[in-house]
Amino acid sequence: MATTTTNGKKSDSIVTIDDLAGQLTTLKNEIASLTSAMGDYGKAKTAEVSDTAKSTVNDLSNAGRERALDAQKQAEEFVRTQPSTALGIAAGVGFLVGMITARR
Repeated sequence: MATTTTNGKKSDSIVTIDDLAGQLTTLKNEIASLTSAMGDYGKAKTAEVSDTAKSTVNDLSNAGRERALDAQKQAEEFVRTQPSTALGIAAGVGFLVGMITARR
């Protein structure tokens, strides 16, 4: 005869189909509960990573904006202090752009 363990107790009875069906139902419910818990955990992690990514993008965007404003201020200051040099650079860049576009 088979010896089964139910709730930590040993009994010398034969396992019936009803016992197996009950155990399968319990197992199925536990797997469903575990799957649901894993899904909830995945959703929470997704939200957390999404928030972190949005925050990082926002920080980088702000830093880029600040650097662009600083570069603009430096360019304006350069033009104010050395207008002839700035005019020469602008003419040179314009000439190069004209040469590049004329060859196409």
